[in-house]
Amino acid sequence: MCGIVGYIGNREAQSILISGLSKLEYRGYDSAGISVYNGKALQTAKKKGRLAVLEEQLQSNPLNGHIGIGHTRWATHGKPSDENAHPHSDNDHQFSIIHNGIIENYLSLKEELVAKGHVFKSETDTEVIAHLIQSLYEGDMEQAVQRAVKKMKGAYALVVLSKSEPDKLIAVRLASPLIVGVGQGENFIGSDIPAILEYTRNVYILNDGEMAVLTRNDVQLKDVEGNSISREIYHVDWDIVTAEKDGYDHFMLKEIHEQPKGYRDTMGSRIQSDQHKVDLKELTLSKQQIESIDRIHIVACGTAYHAGLVGKQVLESMTRIPVEVDVASEYRYRNPIITNNTLVIIVSQSGETADTLAALREAKSQGATILAITNVVGSSVTREADQVLITWAGPEIAVASTKAYTTQLITFYLLGCHFAEVLETKDEQFIAEVVSALQVLPEQVEMILSQAEDIKRYAEHIAQHDHVFFLGRGLDFAVAQEASLKLKEISYIHSEAYAAGELKHGTLALIEEGTPVVAIATQEDLFDKTVSNIQEVVARGADVLGLSTVGDEELVKSVNQLLFIPKTLPFLTPALSIIPLQLLSYYAAMARGTDVDKPRNLAKSVTVE
Repeated sequence: MCGIVGYIGNREAQSILISGLSKLEYRGYDSAGISVYNGKALQTAKKKGRLAVLEEQLQSNPLNGHIGIGHTRWATHGKPSDENAHPHSDNDHQFSIIHNGIIENYLSLKEELVAKGHVFKSETDTEVIAHLIQSLYEGDMEQAVQRAVKKMKGAYALVVLSKSEPDKLIAVRLASPLIVGVGQGENFIGSDIPAILEYTRNVYILNDGEMAVLTRNDVQLKDVEGNSISREIYHVDWDIVTAEKDGYDHFMLKEIHEQPKGYRDTMGSRIQSDQHKVDLKELTLSKQQIESIDRIHIVACGTAYHAGLVGKQVLESMTRIPVEVDVASEYRYRNPIITNNTLVIIVSQSGETADTLAALREAKSQGATILAITNVVGSSVTREADQVLITWAGPEIAVASTKAYTTQLITFYLLGCHFAEVLETKDEQFIAEVVSALQVLPEQVEMILSQAEDIKRYAEHIAQHDHVFFLGRGLDFAVAQEASLKLKEISYIHSEAYAAGELKHGTLALIEEGTPVVAIATQEDLFDKTVSNIQEVVARGADVLGLSTVGDEELVKSVNQLLFIPKTLPFLTPALSIIPLQLLSYYAAMARGTDVDKPRNLAKSVTVE
C-alpha cells in the first residue's frame, strides 16, 4: 500500500531516497518522510501531503548522510498528518522505522509499552514497532528485530535504521512486498522494483518470513530465526523508461495507448500463427489433470474481479465447466466448496493483493490447484501458485488499472482456447477462428484510440453531471461494471452499472430528464433486447451514449450519440469495448480537474485486508 525505499553506500542518501519515493508515490501520497544518519544522530523530515511538500522543506534543510530510509504513505491507522507520517522513532531516537501493512495486535503491544513508560506521539501502529524494538534491544540490532517480529501479528514490510549500529539496514517481510537491490559498494531496499532500477538491475525478492541485513558491501538473507538463506539474484530486464510518461500528460493515458503492445506481448509466442493454435508452454497441467477439473473458481478484487466476470463466460462457453467468480475479500468467509478437482484462478495485477493472497492460501490448504494470472514476475502470487500465466502489460503506474485489465482478458481467451483444445469441447476450426480474431485485436484497438476526440467531447458533457449509469447485457454488463468503476475512481462522479434487463425492477426510478446513460450493445444475440431497454430510459428523458459494433446502425435511432468499435467475435468484444470507456473516464476526470494518476483515498497495490 505504502512506498518504501532504503539506501546504504557512499553517496548522499537523501537524493537517492527522494528519487526512489518519486517512483513509488503511486502506492501512497498522504504524506512522505525520510530519515538519514549524519554520523552523530538520526535526522528525520516528514510532511503531510505529496512528496513535493517534503522536497520543498529539504531544499532549505537537507539531511546529510550515506545511509537512510524513506516512505510515502497511504493512511490506515491515523489520519494523514505530519505526526502520523513515517519514519517513526522511539523516545530516545535510537531507531527509525518505516513500515507497510497493518500490525493487528498493535493496541495490546502499545498498552504493554505505555505501562513501561513509553510515550507515543502518533496514532499509528508503526510507531509501536519502533518502541518495541527499542525495548528489546540488548546490543544486537538483528536479534532485537527478530524478537520484535515474533511478537507482532499482521502483515508488514519493515525497514529498520539505528544510530547504535549505523553501518547496516535491516528489512523484514511478511505478506507485503519488499525487494533488495544489489550494487557495487552500495545496496538498496524498495517495495517495488522501479524505486531502485535507476541504480541497479540486480535484486533479491524477499519471501514471507524472511529478513535482509544490508551493509555497504554485503547483503545477507535470513529467516526470522536467523538462519542463512541462499538465493539467486533476479536480473531485471525491463527499462525504467517504461515507467516514465513518455510525453503523455498522465500515466493513465500512456497506459491506455500502450494496450495494443500489451495485447501483442501477452499473446506473443503463446500463439502458433502457422497452425492457428494456442500453446501455453508455461502450464504443466497434464491432459488428465485438465480433464479432472469439475469446477473453476475465479477469485480477484476490483478491476481484476471484473476481468474474472468476462473470464467466467469465456471459460464456460469454451469448456462447459461451471465457473464461479468471487470477490477475494469474501471468498474465505463463505466457506467455498473446494475439492481436489477444483481449479482456482487467482487474478491480480500486482500479485501482492492481500485479500487475494489470503484466498489463494485458503484454497490451496483445501487441496485446490491454483493458477495465477498476474502482471508481476516474482510476486507472492507467482511464488505460491501451482501454475502461472504472466500478463505482459509492462509496469502499470496509474492507480486506475487499464492495460493490466485488458491483458488479463487476453489471458482468459488464451486459456479458454487451450482448455477447449485439450478437452475437445471446440473443434479446430472454431479455435482457429478465435486465434485469427485475437491477432487483429491490437490493430482494432489502435483504430478505437484514433476516435479520442469524439470520446472527449462526450466526456466533457458528462463531467457536468453528478450521476451516470452504465447498461449492458451478458458480456456487455461485465464491461459496464469495469467502465463504471473507472469513471467513479478517477472523476469522482457517482456511477453505477446495471444489467439492462433489470431496469424495470427498480433502477428506472433514478432516471430523470438529462441523466447520462452509457449503453453497451455489442452482443448480437442480445442486441434487440438491449435496444428495448435503451428505449425505456430514453422515454424517461435520459441522455444516452450508445456503444456498438460497426454496422449496427439500428442503435442510431435510439441514442443521442453513438460510438462504434470494429467487428470481432461476440465474446471478444470486451477487449475492444472497454477502450473507449477508459478514455471516457480519463477525459471526464480531466474536465473535472481531478488527479488522474493518483485519485483520492486510493493506492495502486492494496496490501492490507
